[in-house]
Amino acid sequence: MTKKELYEHPGWQWCTFEGAELHTLLLGLQTTFREKIEWLEEAETLALQLRAGREKQNTAKLKH
Repeated sequence: MTKKELYEHPGWQWCTFEGAELHTLLLGLQTTFREKIEWLEEAETLALQLRAGREKQNTAKLKH
């Protein structure tokens, strides 16, 4: 892919720091409060599952 093709791609701006920040802000404006709460709940569930997995691995390592 050439540089010209890259800049002609409609989503290339989202790959920069400023573009990603702008994209996040735009998504925030487009989602409802309920959707944001659901996203936060899913993120919390994932974080708890990851923590439990790490604790399980640490326990298994200590037993060996």
